[in-house]
Amino acid sequence: MLEPKKVKHKKWRKGRSKGIETRGTNLDFGSFGLKSMGYHWIKSCQIEAARLAITRTLKRKGQLWIRIFPDKPVTSKPAEVGMGGGKGNVSHYVFPIKPGRIIFEIDGIKEDVAKEAFRKAGNKLPVKTKFIKH
Repeated sequence: MLEPKKVKHKKWRKGRSKGIETRGTNLDFGSFGLKSMGYHWIKSCQIEAARLAITRTLKRKGQLWIRIFPDKPVTSKPAEVGMGGGKGNVSHYVFPIKPGRIIFEIDGIKEDVAKEAFRKAGNKLPVKTKFIKH
């Protein structure tokens, strides 16, 4: 699964998601893309599940680009631990997504195959998505 090799700060604050995305909103590599339509934290395991769904549909044809990388650490305390004692350990990494962000791009295949691949990948993600083309 995706996770950073090295981070500047081990534990981050939550932050707030508002507004629309300003970066990563155009198709830069492929002809077809999967665009986010809402706010959410996407886990690295969800990105990997969507990637697997796409590659199985493509059957080793075309090329795939993943346009997001989970670098935000999320902490959680173990089960049955009382209040206090500081912040918990890092449990997983997420990418905080906003509306308008391109998640995946595909090139080198037909439109109907790309649409089917992105439909399957969208079902694996916690955010509502939309198919776009160049």
